[in-house]
Amino acid sequence: MPRILSLIASSTEIVCALGFEGQLVGRSHECDFPTSVQSLPFCTEPKFNVDGTSAEIDQRVKSILQEALSVYRIDEIKLKELKPDIIITQSQCEVCAVSMSDVNKAVSGLIGSKPQIVSLEPNQLTDLWNDINLVSEALKVPNEGKKLVRELKQRIKNIEDEARKIVKKPTVACIEWIDPLMAAGNWMPELVELGGGINLFGESGKHSPWMNWDNLKESDPDIILILPCGYNIERTKSEMTPLIEKPDWFQLKAVKNRQVYITDGNQYFNRPGPRLVESLEIIAEILHPIYFNFGHENIGWELLDTKL
Repeated sequence: MPRILSLIASSTEIVCALGFEGQLVGRSHECDFPTSVQSLPFCTEPKFNVDGTSAEIDQRVKSILQEALSVYRIDEIKLKELKPDIIITQSQCEVCAVSMSDVNKAVSGLIGSKPQIVSLEPNQLTDLWNDINLVSEALKVPNEGKKLVRELKQRIKNIEDEARKIVKKPTVACIEWIDPLMAAGNWMPELVELGGGINLFGESGKHSPWMNWDNLKESDPDIILILPCGYNIERTKSEMTPLIEKPDWFQLKAVKNRQVYITDGNQYFNRPGPRLVESLEIIAEILHPIYFNFGHENIGWELLDTKL
């Protein structure tokens, strides 16, 4: 059986969904689901201090990216100890995981071993299906990959079919970073539309765009979803001050109508693995609670107390 090293959280979830958790020998420092994988050794770490405000982290990341391709480093000694047959990484985002060039450089230092490198590049939902099939082929279980894709697509179709029956669709702003403001791109516009909403910012298949306060104020969305990359619900709530202190925050329609939601962006929306289907479920039950209830409230999302 292959010895698998997964360097992104989403691929770890794909490997486990395909039934190969037992073959994982290592992970990235961000791989934490299923929780059982946390007992595995990790061989990546950030090059910056992850503590601090959204603005401080943004500045640190931008500073590092001016000098390097990735904001993470690989523990090459640990890599040699793990002796993987297959390494799964990504080439989609330089702030999501170690860069492909860093992986190639680390692998070139291995003596007597040439692990297969599987590089994923998820930009939209179609790419997720391709990635699952790519991993399943590398693991020599292509039929299992096709089966998993069929199951995930069917769950999405069930929600999409129900959402199509809904006449009134709210406008939605998805915020992927709070300070500075960034809208959500990639697969998020698709998920919003599938869940019965009208996405206002970001384009399907394209990287998340920066935005400014005037953009948000002028669009005045019906619903605001806060889903910062890498943040859970509690940390997101602690980072809301830059938004709440805006002079016109309490004039926004979504704020006045108590339609601002804090979500676990780290576990769901920003992790392009099988749980993007759960992300769609979260969106659907937030946008249309009369029609959808998957039980994600207080786990994947919370209503923001607009009086904070």
